[in-house]
Amino acid sequence: MKPCNHRRDFLWSAAAAGLAVSVSGQLPSPALAAEKKLPFKISLAEWSLHKALRAGKIAHLDYARITKEDFGIDAVEYVNQFFKDKAQDKKYLAEMKTRAADQGVKSLLIMIDGEGNLGDPNKKKRTQAVENHYKWVEAAKFLGCTSIRVNARSKGTYAEQGKLAVDGLRRLSEFGARYGQNVIVENHGGLSSNGKWLSEVIKKVGLKNCGTLPDFGNFHEYDRYLGVKETMPFAKAVSAKSHDFDAQGNETHTDFFKIMKIVLDAGYHGYVGIEYEGGSLDEYAGVRATKKLLQRVQKRFA
Repeated sequence: MKPCNHRRDFLWSAAAAGLAVSVSGQLPSPALAAEKKLPFKISLAEWSLHKALRAGKIAHLDYARITKEDFGIDAVEYVNQFFKDKAQDKKYLAEMKTRAADQGVKSLLIMIDGEGNLGDPNKKKRTQAVENHYKWVEAAKFLGCTSIRVNARSKGTYAEQGKLAVDGLRRLSEFGARYGQNVIVENHGGLSSNGKWLSEVIKKVGLKNCGTLPDFGNFHEYDRYLGVKETMPFAKAVSAKSHDFDAQGNETHTDFFKIMKIVLDAGYHGYVGIEYEGGSLDEYAGVRATKKLLQRVQKRFA
């Protein structure tokens, strides 16, 4: 029987295990390890650049490149207003997809406006609104997104609007599920800016792919911190709305550290989208100021 060299066998086993891990790609690089420690990731909502887009200073097709090259951000949230007639134009969508891929930019969602009210009291109009969103579900799927952001506008009493919104959202979410797409509602005026009402609606829809997109700045008269807390259990995206900053770089309308603690305490660690909507800084400076603030938040909670 050969003598057993435990030290030699141990070293060989350790080396083999290390090689296996290296070859399998399971050993993270320092950069990847650092990224994984971040409590959330940062994306850019296209609305942040809406003035430049509407003025023709930049083109929608350049949005992914600008996001990566000018801001160092690698995930985007599209707004349908800037390619409204292209939802079924596969050539155009393919160009969007290619340009994003060339930059290493991830397409997260499309924000949908102008397609009718999903909670319209008129059944025919409500059905038309639901069906108007179908093409955007398909476009989102084609682009590699995981969600479309919708509105839950309605009319009537608190209870009536809830019932109508549930109907429209459920039908659209059932369609979205066929394409692996989430249907997420932003607090965007009316009762949707009431965190209690919106959370009740999502509960009643009762589908896993129907959720929320809490926006820090769109709760209006409703307490924004309470509204975020109420809607975060259903959140599949978060919008970091910003307007103005003080000398220390803090947003003057929202305490980002306080509100992001609510977001993180809810167990959310996905993308937080910059949505600058101020006027005191130009759009590029506003995006950079918001990113810098969110990076400070990342460090605080890392």
